[in-house]
Amino acid sequence: MSAGNDIDDKPQPLVEHLIELRKRLVWSLAAFFAGFLLCFAFAKDLFNLLVLPYKWAVIWSGLDPDKMQLIYTAPQEFFFTQIKISLFGGLLIAFPVIAFQVYSFVAPGLYKNERSAFLPFLVASPILFVIGGAIVYFFLIPVVMLFFLGMQQTPESGEVAISLLPKVSEYLSLIMSLVLAFGLVFQLPVVTTLLSRAGLVTAEWLAKQRKFAIVIAFIIAAVLTPPDPLSQLGLALPTVLLYEVAIYAAKLVERRRKEEQAEAASEETPPEDET
Repeated sequence: MSAGNDIDDKPQPLVEHLIELRKRLVWSLAAFFAGFLLCFAFAKDLFNLLVLPYKWAVIWSGLDPDKMQLIYTAPQEFFFTQIKISLFGGLLIAFPVIAFQVYSFVAPGLYKNERSAFLPFLVASPILFVIGGAIVYFFLIPVVMLFFLGMQQTPESGEVAISLLPKVSEYLSLIMSLVLAFGLVFQLPVVTTLLSRAGLVTAEWLAKQRKFAIVIAFIIAAVLTPPDPLSQLGLALPTVLLYEVAIYAAKLVERRRKEEQAEAASEETPPEDET
């Protein structure tokens, strides 16, 4: 085995593994708790930041943004909404630390080339999650809220006035569910690339499953998004596009594997004796 594939074969007792695991868990929990406290200190400001897409939708609909309001119907509702914001924000802030602790725990059991291959995915995963969340924040939520605002009814021609007064907890649940949905969908290239490196899937197999993937993408979009076509297409179309990116990434992995195998075979071939 080449030196580049050396693995740490030093035996470690189970107790040492448990101590190492405890240390990684402590660091992860400490990072999450610190992120939670930081977000809770600015929970109202963060909620006002999350309300901005709704405000943009109000402006686009031609209504007065100064008259928009969100309500809460239980005394503790807004407090628990701030708790949810802090938990969600704390997890996002602590994710780099948690990912590093997971990597540090499993790295001793990996070959050196596996460690170098695993690191890019730790960088790509949060970047793709942020891209998915940005699409929700800057595009999907304003479009969804604009759709719902258009369902309001003014007291004209004897009709009863029907106004949209979102609850703070329900609005937060909507934006968090969409951010999580898009963030997870944008992990598709990362997951398929890892599966391809492990030899569990191939680009050819993924291409053959394309028609099923498209159907599943639209089903998932219908379940996770509000019942309007714009938001459903907003999730389904990026999912299909990311599936194509995943197929291309799998092809690159397979090409790279063939090159490495050819290089290894050439190194193992003994040179011919000169006569």
